[in-house]
Amino acid sequence: MTSAPAAVASVKDVSKTFGARKALNGVSVEVGAGEMVALIGPSGSGKSTLLRSITGLQSIDPGGTIAVFGEVVQKDGRVTGKVRAARQKLGMIFQQFNLVGRLSLFSNVMLGALGRLPGWRGFFGVWPSADKDTAMAALHRVGVSDYAAQRANTLSGGQQQRGAIARAIVQGAQAILADEPVASLDPVSARKVMELLVELNKRDGLGVIVTLHQVDYAIRYCDRVIALQKGKVVYDGPSTGLDTARLIEIYGPEFEDAFWEAKA
Repeated sequence: MTSAPAAVASVKDVSKTFGARKALNGVSVEVGAGEMVALIGPSGSGKSTLLRSITGLQSIDPGGTIAVFGEVVQKDGRVTGKVRAARQKLGMIFQQFNLVGRLSLFSNVMLGALGRLPGWRGFFGVWPSADKDTAMAALHRVGVSDYAAQRANTLSGGQQQRGAIARAIVQGAQAILADEPVASLDPVSARKVMELLVELNKRDGLGVIVTLHQVDYAIRYCDRVIALQKGKVVYDGPSTGLDTARLIEIYGPEFEDAFWEAKA
């Protein structure tokens, strides 16, 4: 009998305190392999803190645990030695793209291969031909191969974000964690980025966890939604279960601002 794949992330009783404020307050959630999950909530609800905690970029308070693909990456308020290996399985996409502006788009995408290659290859830009082919195929897949030789900082936000997704493909990521990946984009570019994430989820079977301020995008593109409010989970279920009354309950005064295209 084949055992079930380990969960992308298993978060148990996790809290995070900044001064007198609890950004996370006893959060317990699990995201299975192959799920497409949106994290939503008003500003300051804790969604980005939760995502950063899963990657180990943010330490948590003592008492909670976080596991990624079955390996504990945070426990007793400390990031464990397993976090580096876990990050190699996670393709991380950020609001500000995190590309090296002076490098070409191709070189940025090739950086995704560094986890499996000797460091000197990246330093000197000596890439195996198979990895270069993989990078060009990834750029073609996300629709920006024509810009491979162009410096990243000369590209539009949408082009840069698609390059970041191509980098995650080259990395061989088993899941994508995206923190407000469309917040800096126009609606047309935002839709293209979200469609790429859905494709990676549905066609490639990658788990996707994405924080979104745009509730309409969460409902349209994600099967499951986890909503946070003041650091606590207040909804965890199918996106179809988010009716107007529930959303007003979650967002309060920010309700109307939580929709993008409905206000266009």
